[in-house]
Amino acid sequence: MKKQTLKIILILMALFCANLYSQSKSGFQIARLKYSGGGDWYNDPSAEVNLLKFVQNETTIKVNPEYVFVDVSSNDIFNYPFLFITGHGNIVLSESEVSRLKLYLERGGFIYIDDDYGIDKPIRRETKKIFPNQNFVELPFNHKIYHAFYNFEYGPPKTHEHNNNPPQGFGLFIGKRLAVYYTYESNPSDGWVDKEVYNDSDAKRLEALKFGTNIIIYSLSN
Repeated sequence: MKKQTLKIILILMALFCANLYSQSKSGFQIARLKYSGGGDWYNDPSAEVNLLKFVQNETTIKVNPEYVFVDVSSNDIFNYPFLFITGHGNIVLSESEVSRLKLYLERGGFIYIDDDYGIDKPIRRETKKIFPNQNFVELPFNHKIYHAFYNFEYGPPKTHEHNNNPPQGFGLFIGKRLAVYYTYESNPSDGWVDKEVYNDSDAKRLEALKFGTNIIIYSLSN
């Protein structure tokens, strides 16, 4: 991607953060969402840190590569333009939490969900509370998120095997804007964690980090 395009993204990011959200420290940061229901929302905390460091090294985007989490029941979610949801178990959103996430998304926030194996049914159930008139729609391979910085000709990569199904990427929209992106049977966030956790190959980890970079750049530029 040309440097001029990245400069435009940086300008858009600055305007976004200045007008809608504040970041406690300078630079783009991902916030892990803490939710109720018993699922391990907290697993693999090195994932976001490593992804942000990769983005910092590979692009001109200024980042704050620190792990941070926010409780879905708190207004702290409005301090971050990008929320990350993952886990292996159940997720339950209260009525007030549904309203809070809906407002967050309507104000321009972006949520990325990665099924770490076991959250597909609960995440579909709970996001239906936020988008009662929508179901997750699988994104076509020519969607911009797959070509935002690196090209992923066939959509999400297969980082870790779950049920021997093809990896898929789904979206929920506000108007034409992709507000929630969900990867299923793909699990790229496992490829972001410290190498010794899963002992994935360097090639597999690089693929996952590149894909995560696409998600970040897409969220900032759209």
